[in-house]
Amino acid sequence: MMKITLILFLTITLISQGYSGRCGEPHNSLNDCHIDSQCQKLEDCCDDYKKQCGRRALASVSDAEIKSLSETLYKLDHNRATTSELVIDPQTLISSSETGSRDDASSRPLFKQVSSTLLSKPTYKALLNLLDNYRRVTGEVEDVPSQEVQEQDTFLQQTMNTDVGRELYNFLHSKGIYSSQSEFIQDLKMMWFGLYSRSSGKLDSSGFEHIFAGEIKGGKVSGFHNWLQLYLNEKQGLLNYYSHSFNGPWTTYPDVLGMQFEWDGYFKEVGSAFIGSSPEFDLAIYSLCYITRPGKKCYVSLGGQTLGIQTYTWDNSSYGDGKKYIASAYPATP
Repeated sequence: MMKITLILFLTITLISQGYSGRCGEPHNSLNDCHIDSQCQKLEDCCDDYKKQCGRRALASVSDAEIKSLSETLYKLDHNRATTSELVIDPQTLISSSETGSRDDASSRPLFKQVSSTLLSKPTYKALLNLLDNYRRVTGEVEDVPSQEVQEQDTFLQQTMNTDVGRELYNFLHSKGIYSSQSEFIQDLKMMWFGLYSRSSGKLDSSGFEHIFAGEIKGGKVSGFHNWLQLYLNEKQGLLNYYSHSFNGPWTTYPDVLGMQFEWDGYFKEVGSAFIGSSPEFDLAIYSLCYITRPGKKCYVSLGGQTLGIQTYTWDNSSYGDGKKYIASAYPATP
């Protein structure tokens, strides 16, 4: 009798509060359906679990787990550049108070050597095919023909063919966040490539464009946090490297730089990026932090060194069951 009364009480509570009030709760065998982080794996979720909770169940991913996984991803980044494949020349280090001075303090290019062998690897080739697909000025509608959609699919699939991509998926799957790899890839596609408006209501931007390709907004460089895009534009004479205000403690790649540069006449006061990381590593680290700590600073561990990754959500529109597009993500430098 007591058990029946308790179940009735829980049912009434569910009705009055909605499933969302239980999101992320510990497993309770008295419930007839579940909202805990393992319910997708155990196939006993409440019917509208995803609609009501979305990613709120991610409270079960601890800071320690994020650091442990990021350390594993760092070790699994077999496609990272070696010091013989990538040679950079950072030159002048300036203080944080000087980043807005717009003084070109470095007479030489940042990139001295980038191996063609490195750029021919599948994930690198897939990323390079994407970087010329965008209109950099916000307010200009992005046209996405079928060929570009295929390039998006190829990039995501190639990342999942790597140890880095598989490790990230396996972790998120073990947490019940994704029930299949196809669900994960589709969510990445929407999260990163789904279009939204940064200006005048026009579908002119996406997380991928902002972070990997870079944009121009309000007469300034916005986003632009990928080293391959930096290299390509410098090689084409479109980017002039000025200086750096942060150089990470890593002695091998990936490293992190906080840079000042001019992009075809537009200035970036501090543009931080991983240097020498593989495309799959960038995508995995940013996705890990965005999925588990959206809109917050997420602390990862790379080679025993702690690094903050800042992410932002795009709050003006959503996809699926109210999921938020990624607005920005980058290494947080002093």
